[in-house]
Amino acid sequence: MSRTPPPVDTTIDGLRARLDAERAAGRTVALVPTMGSLHEGHLALVDRAAALADAVVVSIFVNPLQFGPSEDYDRYPRDLTADLAALTDRGVAVVFAPTVAEMYPRGPIGTRVSAGAVGEILDGASRPGHFDGMLTVVAKLLLIAAPDVAVFGEKDAQQVFLVQRMVRDLDVPTRIDVVETVRASDGLALSSRNAYLSPEQRTAALALPSALAAARAAAIAGAGLPTALEAALAVLDAEPLLELDYVAVVDPETFQPAEPGHTGAARALVAARVGSTRLIDTQLLHLA
Repeated sequence: MSRTPPPVDTTIDGLRARLDAERAAGRTVALVPTMGSLHEGHLALVDRAAALADAVVVSIFVNPLQFGPSEDYDRYPRDLTADLAALTDRGVAVVFAPTVAEMYPRGPIGTRVSAGAVGEILDGASRPGHFDGMLTVVAKLLLIAAPDVAVFGEKDAQQVFLVQRMVRDLDVPTRIDVVETVRASDGLALSSRNAYLSPEQRTAALALPSALAAARAAAIAGAGLPTALEAALAVLDAEPLLELDYVAVVDPETFQPAEPGHTGAARALVAARVGSTRLIDTQLLHLA
């Protein structure tokens, strides 16, 4: 039996017309924003979206606004044919795959959504302007598709926090749903950038989930925040191929660094380079 990939719209007007027809038929709409190079983590988001709404839109757009001048925009993996194959038979109503010219027809746009102070710490400190660019394209996608719900992955925790805050602050009528991080059998969080890793580097990258597991184990054992952080750092410092960017614990309500005496829910985050590949990971903790 032949398998037919989902239809593709490359224009904003085309997507809006298709979704207007879906809504006219009484169908709800879910959006899964991606940059393509789809893996099982993305497909978990698609499956969740299909469970939440009648019509699923998957956007595939490598957004230049969220890449710095020294980052991997040009070499970021792009394979629309493979992505469409991965989305076949997953209940996707349409794939929105615009060009840069379609999304930004007048070139770099003057209007940006500001991520504020939270956009300047952690990943924002390492990638200046990244979160402004991310929020701007997410805002455009929400305005273009007008979905009832949009689905994001937990691994990009700072992104999720900022998107949720933007939707709340600007009264965007879209619910944000978050799916737990999907991991490979060895524990590494799935990422399109994992394809850059050599076998030796992939082994070294396992220090990220191992460090978070050490912090979680310390928290479960009753340790406070400083001890949990020390447990994570001990794992990271033991891996010579890893160049640590940051390891931190934040208050999930504010995404500001948690105080040493913080109790209750907390989110541990880590970012590091292995070779030229920058990876992130996260784990929710409960501090006694």
